[in-house]
Amino acid sequence: MQNLPEERVYLSLGGNLGNPAKSMGAALRLLDGSAQTRIVAVSSLYRTPPWGKLDQPDFLNAVAELSTSLEPHALLELCMETERQLKRVREERWGPRLIDLDILVFGDRAIHDAELDVPHPRMLERAFVLVPFSELAPDFSIKGVSLSEHLSQIDLTGIEKLPSGNDWWKA
Repeated sequence: MQNLPEERVYLSLGGNLGNPAKSMGAALRLLDGSAQTRIVAVSSLYRTPPWGKLDQPDFLNAVAELSTSLEPHALLELCMETERQLKRVREERWGPRLIDLDILVFGDRAIHDAELDVPHPRMLERAFVLVPFSELAPDFSIKGVSLSEHLSQIDLTGIEKLPSGNDWWKA
């Protein structure tokens, strides 16, 4: 295996249609199978209430840490291609989906263009992102504040950690 940069990249994964755990596991295995990307760690699975559009089923969510030699836009394209391979259809913003992959943080880079916004602009408002993210990296700092501190400032109602462990995606 080639040596990949040690820059930390974090992805959020979610879904609420079909078998979301199976879809998220397949997505992680596809990403890990890329020669330029390696999964370093994965959070437990969390059952979370819908956000934004409330009249839909609960979601399963997780966060993954990875290492990649891809540039940010190339990683975004790999994530979108992974979603397409898993039959993701983009119909409605914040609506039901089989799989959703979002780049949360790409090292210490700040990218704000039409295709990519990193660090993810709404992650600090979303318990379904911060809870699994803080499981992996509680001391990770965003805007000079640790994830644990950010987490203490938002509503965690309805977030349920499932007894999945951290290797659920390898099955």
